[in-house]
Amino acid sequence: MNGNDFMTWILRSPLHAILSNGMMLLTVKGRKTGASYTLPVGYYREGVYLWVITSRDRTWWRNLQGGALVNLLLKRKPVQGVADVELDGKAVEARMSEYLQHVPQAAGSLGIRMENRIPNSGDIARTARERLFVKIMVPGEG
Repeated sequence: MNGNDFMTWILRSPLHAILSNGMMLLTVKGRKTGASYTLPVGYYREGVYLWVITSRDRTWWRNLQGGALVNLLLKRKPVQGVADVELDGKAVEARMSEYLQHVPQAAGSLGIRMENRIPNSGDIARTARERLFVKIMVPGEG
């Protein structure tokens, strides 16, 4: 069992509450293959939107470009949403600053220095070249 398998197991189990406020399962359908991929992802909520940060090196997010239906297991409840990808560098930088307001403990693992609770702008710009955000609209949530 690898780390993703363990996280998936926890998020589907009655023990999900220890992770569910910041982790969920995201199921993406491949545009070419039609195969479904389920992966645990970190998220934060902003109104009816769930925001997921990922690396540009990953490939799963490419299936969401231009918008796509996704299935979520959110707090152990199945939910459908519409996902799209934010790739624009300046928009990713702005979202990264917002993300760190919601999840400040992520700064260290992203290599972003915080100065008086404010992320270093140079670190944000560098990190935005390596990362992107997936925006998931979840109707009826928020």
